[in-house]
Amino acid sequence: MTQTPGFDYLVVGAFVLFGIFFVAATVAVSNLLSPKGTHPPGMYEPYECGVEPVGPPWVQFRVGYYVYALLFVVFDIETVFLYPWAVAFNKMGAFILVEMVIFIGILAAGLAYAWKEGALKWR
Repeated sequence: MTQTPGFDYLVVGAFVLFGIFFVAATVAVSNLLSPKGTHPPGMYEPYECGVEPVGPPWVQFRVGYYVYALLFVVFDIETVFLYPWAVAFNKMGAFILVEMVIFIGILAAGLAYAWKEGALKWR
């Protein structure tokens, strides 16, 4: 089958129209099927484990928690990269070994910097 120059635009346009129709239909069906009427008192109150909340809902956390979480994500990603490297190590040879040593070296330098700055101390 030969394609005309505008065929690709036609396919993209069909997907866009289908997407718009699907979203509109989903919202319409949701509005039709949702329960109507008044809600019982207290339905929209914050609820935490059966205990009435005390204090404001927006609380500031120390930045140390976020730094600790980001460091966890960085080293979690390192682990994700190490698994395929270990599987393909025999096929790739010395080049992949050098690349992984550089990668782990950069992450080790980051860990040393975070350790030196005290980001790993839980205060």
